[in-house]
Amino acid sequence: TQAAGPVLSSEDKVEQTPRSQQEPAGQGLPTQPDRLVNRQEDDVDLEALVNDMNASLESMQSDTVPLLQNGQHARSQPRASGTRSVQPQASPRQRVQRSQPVHILAVRRLQEEDQQFRTSSLPAIPNPFPELCGPGSPPVLTSGSLPPSQAAAKQDVKVFSEDGTSKVVEILADMTARDLCQLLVYKSHCVDDNSWTLVEHHPHLGLERCLEDHELVVQVESTMASESKFLFRKNYAKYEFFKNPMNFFPEQMVTWCQQSNGSQSQLLQNFLNSSSCPEIQGFLHVKELGKKSWKKLYVCLRRSGLYCSTKGTSKEPRHLQLLADLEDSNIFSLIAGRKQYSAPTDHGLCIKPNKVRNETKELRLLCAEDEQTRTCWMTAFRLLKYGMLLYQNYRIPQQRKALLSPFSTPVRSVSENSLVAMDFSGQTGRVIENPAEAQSAALEEGHAWRKRSTRMNILGSQSPLHPSTLSTVIHRTQHWFHGRISREESHRIIKQQGLVDGLFLLRDSQSNPKAFVLTLCHHQKIKNFQILPCEDDGQTFFSLDDGNTKFSDLIQLVDFYQLNKGVLPCKLKHHCIRVAL
Repeated sequence: TQAAGPVLSSEDKVEQTPRSQQEPAGQGLPTQPDRLVNRQEDDVDLEALVNDMNASLESMQSDTVPLLQNGQHARSQPRASGTRSVQPQASPRQRVQRSQPVHILAVRRLQEEDQQFRTSSLPAIPNPFPELCGPGSPPVLTSGSLPPSQAAAKQDVKVFSEDGTSKVVEILADMTARDLCQLLVYKSHCVDDNSWTLVEHHPHLGLERCLEDHELVVQVESTMASESKFLFRKNYAKYEFFKNPMNFFPEQMVTWCQQSNGSQSQLLQNFLNSSSCPEIQGFLHVKELGKKSWKKLYVCLRRSGLYCSTKGTSKEPRHLQLLADLEDSNIFSLIAGRKQYSAPTDHGLCIKPNKVRNETKELRLLCAEDEQTRTCWMTAFRLLKYGMLLYQNYRIPQQRKALLSPFSTPVRSVSENSLVAMDFSGQTGRVIENPAEAQSAALEEGHAWRKRSTRMNILGSQSPLHPSTLSTVIHRTQHWFHGRISREESHRIIKQQGLVDGLFLLRDSQSNPKAFVLTLCHHQKIKNFQILPCEDDGQTFFSLDDGNTKFSDLIQLVDFYQLNKGVLPCKLKHHCIRVAL
């Protein structure tokens, strides 16, 4: 009877047969064939490990094999063609006893190259600029890769000031008139109160106009002749019609296609709304083309152009004749209309086509009866041509001013912004943050300085100026004093810088060598007030009202009338200024 036992395979029978035959050799020591079999098993395991390491290295060289979290390569991924991998057949005993080898070399190599190649361990992100990373083109923008319109083209522009000085400025092709004015303000260390403007001046034609803030300087210069030039000037009335439109558009000159309530807001909305049809009408002196004669005609200005009536004041279509188009033209003011064009009045205006440079035959010359009428026609022309662009130009500095703190307005240059008002009346100094307090402290300091200088001169100090001499020359350092100019010149400066209420300047009197004249604008009319010297207790004072209000110098006089109207029709608000570039 045979005992029940496990069924052995042929290999096990072969292994056990030598054991039974060589039993006396010793039970504790393995036989030579047994050791040979164990060596073969060890060789198979070592070879499998080496083959796995080689396979991992080959997979690291290919970029298409992803890694698992433990650093092993997925064996289900296809390897590159030409690679030969050995896959040994391990026995069930080996699979149970031995764990899978961890490819330490592959992980270390990946960590070493992680700074240069991260794409093998990170998820794939699509490249938004594949054309820059291709082998054909380097990932660097060359000079010809940008379109020509985006190239930073620069051009030199020469700008003149009121005193004849000039400055050459290098600007970009897309720089607007507002940008160039801000650049000149910064270079000239002026106060930027959003009233500076660039003037297109044609001396050979006797024309000039203020550029709109959005106009490109290079584009305007391309339409100018060689004799023409740019001027840097103040213009306080540039957007004054947005503040007081009723003063610019008399009721008898404006008509609407629809019923209007006559309010200021409605008046501006009708001009800014492109669907509305506002119309300016009235009599103007019109110069005939190619002739020296002028005719007084009934003229109306619409969005489609400027028309004149061939029959009285009739505005029927059959009686209207087109004088000028608004689209490709700009409106200018005549500098010397009487002398150059024999104009009937001094309030001339001109509609100049952009294509005209030196010829005067194609200029449409007009002449108004007074300054208010001319201002109305020119303002209506700008509103009908540009519309909302003008309002946006007006609102941009207003919005910027609202964002700034009260202490930083008006916007000053960098050198002036670095200064702060200080109070040293106590033991320690303090910064005056309130702008009203800083202004009053500056006025008090100026008055105290004049009193100290006067007292020191009386006590016999070695001051080079006598107090009477000091009071008569100290005003010459101020921007509002223009020295010895004529009445006509002062009126011309006032008109150029804008007929707004409170615009003023001071000058020497031509009739009285010891007196001065205050030239003031009020309701678009220019008035002159004489400042006479008077003596009291051996000291010289200046007065505007026959000695009722006395001032030791003209600086005190201007400071007083900037805060009080007194005998003047309005307060002094803006002063005419000339800046040397």
